[in-house]
Amino acid sequence: MSSLKQSLDQKLLHKLSPQQIQFIKLLQLNTFELEQKIEEELLENPGIETNDEFEEEDKEVGENEITSIDDDLKVTSELEPPKKEEDIDSYDDQGEAEEYAEKEEELFDISDYTSDDGDEDGFHLYEESDNQDEERKEMPIAVSSTFHETLIEQFEAIAKNEKELLLGLQIIGSLDDDGYLHRGIDAIVNDLLFGQNIETDVVELEKILHKIQQLDPAGIAARNLQECLLLQLQRKDAKDEHVALATKIIKNYCDEFVKKHYDKLCKSLKITEEHLKKAIEVIVKLTPKPGEQEFNTKSNYIIPDFTVINNNGHIEVTLNSRNMPDLRVSRSYMDTLKSYEKNPTNNKQIKDSVQFIKQKIDSAKWFIDSIRQRQETLLKTMKAIVAHQKKFFLDGEEVSLRPMILKNIADAISMDISTISRVANSKFVETEFGTFSLKFFFSEGVANEDGEEVSNKEIKKILSNCIEAENKSKPLPDEALMEILKEKGYNIARRTVAKYREQLGIPVARLRKEMK
Repeated sequence: MSSLKQSLDQKLLHKLSPQQIQFIKLLQLNTFELEQKIEEELLENPGIETNDEFEEEDKEVGENEITSIDDDLKVTSELEPPKKEEDIDSYDDQGEAEEYAEKEEELFDISDYTSDDGDEDGFHLYEESDNQDEERKEMPIAVSSTFHETLIEQFEAIAKNEKELLLGLQIIGSLDDDGYLHRGIDAIVNDLLFGQNIETDVVELEKILHKIQQLDPAGIAARNLQECLLLQLQRKDAKDEHVALATKIIKNYCDEFVKKHYDKLCKSLKITEEHLKKAIEVIVKLTPKPGEQEFNTKSNYIIPDFTVINNNGHIEVTLNSRNMPDLRVSRSYMDTLKSYEKNPTNNKQIKDSVQFIKQKIDSAKWFIDSIRQRQETLLKTMKAIVAHQKKFFLDGEEVSLRPMILKNIADAISMDISTISRVANSKFVETEFGTFSLKFFFSEGVANEDGEEVSNKEIKKILSNCIEAENKSKPLPDEALMEILKEKGYNIARRTVAKYREQLGIPVARLRKEMK
């Protein structure tokens, strides 16, 4: 039996303040997610309000004195993001926030919250135009149903009773974003029993699943690609010989079709290449991911976070904040603290109320300050990207992109690489040449025969053009693509060609082969 021992260890830990954690989380959000976060904060924290609310109050109470809190919102220390992602996980938001509040309670001074110095405009997320007559316009947001919501509406119309509806909703809720049902029927039976106390069996659920598979879009709720394609073929004219052949191929020779073993298919089915070609034309028109259609809002609509405009050779960068309100600390809360400052009391209930107000004001200040820092960091990063890739923003040619990694931008604006990574994640920029992900502008460098370093995007563009122009009956293997690149002055290995081809989402030569 081992004995218990005590030991003293020294550890160096990187602890983050609540403000730092909040700033990091906000930095990772895109414009749409930030709008949702602001709405949540306005609902959860009564200590924060919008200027619109403020203007409504002014109409009711008249031209009263407004307490300024701008000085209180100034950054007291630089919030330097951590260099490692695991630093975030080591922080307990609620626990440390409570501990912080307890320490601050003893130092609580009402005058710190009721200072009348400074600007009274608060913080504006929306940059006003120089032209005062210009109308402030909101960025339109597409509104439509997800395919899950569409399926629920359809199934509600055909469900025979309440139990059937509950079973159907459970299956629909188990579908992934592509519209497939990867969770086993047995597992769903258990989910219903333990989660909703509904008894059912595999046979009953299979019948419900079959009903769901008859809904639109065709191919929905399939358990694999083969079933998805067969469900779509069932809705076509079975008397059509090409549809019948396509169904036979998918049902009995799916593996051979996927691997494009066309000679083997012709031999096994005893058909000509012309017949096979007609059947393949039917199959390629089917949808392998029925969930990714017009029903999925997220996959077909992007709200750009930045706008870049070429103004006679001068690149202008603006941050999209048009749908976001201007925020400030609640005036009513500030007035309450003022009243307490003038008439202090020893009443415990009043003191607790004042402490609650103080905590909500602190939370509001931190949130507004984090929003401000997020906007400043995003603009600073985007301007550095534009400066590095100025040629692209002038001509829009992909070959104009220069090699650029996260470290290049981090060094240019004296920030940590992890900060740049968070900014680049899920952010988009709108240009006159289209809308691009920020990750699009980052690429590794490759040296050409002149020793000049060029972006690997230029190599990928050449590869894509070569494959697009190839003879589809005899597609180019990676070795042939490597030789073409060497002739153009790019001496790269075959495995690098394969890596770039895979990054472009292009299959190997055998799988690119098409019938004549």
